[in-house]
Amino acid sequence: MSENKRGKIGVFVCHCGHNIAGVVNVQAVIDEVGKLPDVYCVDHTYLCSKSGLNLIKEKVAEEKLDKVVIAACTPKLHEKLFQKTLEEAGLNRYLLSQANIREQCSWVHKTNPKKATLKAIDLTKMAVAKAKLLKEQGKVEVPVEKAVLVVGGGVAGITAALNLADLGHKVYLVEREPSIGGHMAMLDKVFPTRDCSICILGPLMVEAGRHPNIELITYAEITKASGWIGNFEVEITKYPRFIKEDECTGCGVCAEFCPVEVPSEFDQGLGSRKAVYIPFPQAVPLVYTIDPKHCIGCRACEAVCEREAVDLNQKEEKIKVKVGAILIATGYETFNPAEKRNLGYGVFKNVVTALELERMLSPSGPTMGEVVRPSDSKTPRRIVFVQCVGSRDESVGRTYCSRVCCTYAVKQALELKERIPGAEVYIFYQDMRTFGKGFEELYREALRERIRFVRGIVSKVVEDGKTGNLIVRAEDTLLGVPVEVEADLVVLSVGMVPSKGTERLLFVLNVPVSEEGFVMEAHPKLRPVETQIPGIFVAGCAQGPKDIQDSVAQANAAASKISALLSRGVVELEPYVPIVDDEVCIRCGLCVTACDRDVLRLDKERGVEVKGVGCVGCGSCAGACPTGAIQISLLSDDMIRAQIDAVLREKKEYPLVVGFLCNWCAYNAADTAGVAKIQYPTNIRAIWVPCTGRVNPLLILEALEKGADGVLVLGCYPQDCHYRTGFDKAKRRVESLRELLRAEGIDPRRVRIESMAASEGKKFAGVIKEFVEELKKLPVLGEELVRAVEVRR
Repeated sequence: MSENKRGKIGVFVCHCGHNIAGVVNVQAVIDEVGKLPDVYCVDHTYLCSKSGLNLIKEKVAEEKLDKVVIAACTPKLHEKLFQKTLEEAGLNRYLLSQANIREQCSWVHKTNPKKATLKAIDLTKMAVAKAKLLKEQGKVEVPVEKAVLVVGGGVAGITAALNLADLGHKVYLVEREPSIGGHMAMLDKVFPTRDCSICILGPLMVEAGRHPNIELITYAEITKASGWIGNFEVEITKYPRFIKEDECTGCGVCAEFCPVEVPSEFDQGLGSRKAVYIPFPQAVPLVYTIDPKHCIGCRACEAVCEREAVDLNQKEEKIKVKVGAILIATGYETFNPAEKRNLGYGVFKNVVTALELERMLSPSGPTMGEVVRPSDSKTPRRIVFVQCVGSRDESVGRTYCSRVCCTYAVKQALELKERIPGAEVYIFYQDMRTFGKGFEELYREALRERIRFVRGIVSKVVEDGKTGNLIVRAEDTLLGVPVEVEADLVVLSVGMVPSKGTERLLFVLNVPVSEEGFVMEAHPKLRPVETQIPGIFVAGCAQGPKDIQDSVAQANAAASKISALLSRGVVELEPYVPIVDDEVCIRCGLCVTACDRDVLRLDKERGVEVKGVGCVGCGSCAGACPTGAIQISLLSDDMIRAQIDAVLREKKEYPLVVGFLCNWCAYNAADTAGVAKIQYPTNIRAIWVPCTGRVNPLLILEALEKGADGVLVLGCYPQDCHYRTGFDKAKRRVESLRELLRAEGIDPRRVRIESMAASEGKKFAGVIKEFVEELKKLPVLGEELVRAVEVRR
């Protein structure tokens, strides 16, 4: 461990084993940063370890440090840990500044250690410059609403709801279908034990419907949401069933007399239901629903209902609830194999999905447990499974593994062997991935039962027009020979895809999505059940493909996290407080217009007034202010200027790019690129901002004036902006600035604004590469400035 020089700001540089020190010359960072006035520098192998944290506390006391800079991994990972350490050392937690020299430096510049070291020095100096201006902040605590909203009534949602309810918390369990149960209710048996699915799920459904702490709201969706951790206000739209829930007994007389039959969604279209129906016999609540799309208005159901439960005048109902936390458990949908036209789904009747086969296997399914060919209702004797349909397939944009398909195909194959004596079963696969407790044993049982596994991707399925049999063509990649199998039935093992309900909900809640479209967790290893929005959690297949065991485990983990939050009684919010300098304020009102939270109010005499708690810290007010009169306590204009000055005082790159990265998407995209080790040029020096709306155009101009060759403003997609309109505001300002630059003779391509999702590490890296190459083609900025002055003369 090396150390030098005493001062008021302590800079702690982490090696992170070889993750940082294997690329960045840590000693060079110590030496250069140590030359700054009033700075004390020290390094450690792992700052997040107990010895590393103890080092911070010891040096704060020994060196009488006022503020701390951590040069290590992303603040998204250990910021809370380091803040707590500062408090234990007797410092205010907000006197911490961090330099991201791992995800945004060493991991993405492995091929250029020298430039990576220079960048690490710059990033650390920027953090020091910001730290000098940090001030102590008080705690902002608000009471927590003692209720939870669980969205999604599948096995994950039910499990979490029951756990929370048993702990004494009020739970609103919202399900968009008429009944809870989800996909698990559709299954015949579950692997690896092959227990009856509904026998496991049914009692949980009943318990959820009867629990005194659970308010079950079915046939409903979340349509509006606002607030913050501990205090969310949510609007639930409950759609009309046209049946009075408190009067219906589920006797089914109405359905007996209904003359309309339509395909049953629950039975995957293989069976039928009436226009007034319950999805399945074990539905909870056991209340009928009238389908307005297919009801012909004959009123037969109304005439035969002795309890007068039919109400054809029912309207949508808006339910508003206040909750302290939200759990997303909206599950998944199965891939639509019609997109793979070569497999014949939707063209040949005897090509079915695994979920359709599951409904046939179920004793309460459309065929009462008999497996038949849809074309002629004959028992199939030779069945072929095709794996990875909609998974691990770039042609349909689904490159991920759905994790359950191999195992459920093996389970179904064994079921077919039991129910159809002498049946031949083939499974065409890419790789068999039956991982999990007891899953490999299931695979070995299949081998003993002489189920034939063929390694190869099916190229085409065609039909024999005379017999209705199917010809499956593939290549056996182990033997290197073409294979052709004639089958009575082809089963497509379809993968999991994000549900449309999840997409709509994430838009309402402003929760980031992964590259695959599932809910993006805060951290895949350390915070797998938390989203990037504090107070909003995730469980089950909404977060990504998983089996029932993992869904239940994750639901239990989420319930534990939520219970801990609610049990505290209060929650501490970040001290985002707009500060107004009345002497500088010109009463223009632009900050008030920019604020979407109605936190600011303009009085022509008293100036701009701040209305207490409610500011979410987007900084759009400061981004709009032409005089710098209004600032955000955790990131003032002076803090941004100090970081710009720190990096431009001595330029180490050409072209050098100053980047403003929004907290929710662009900064996370940069971290995602780091985790994936996606390499890109070292030229960018990133400045964290809560939202692109925080970026005042005057700061962009200052960066260019002081020597930046280009400025990037990177934020969310407009529809995904965490603050709703922050990116739109930023884009309008940047476009106006570009026009101004053009008018002044400065190439507007030097300033660029881009949108990206938190999961788009590749896009982030691509934007940096493209922007740097574009700047290299432009003349040196000084030449443009000289020409501009000459034109004016």
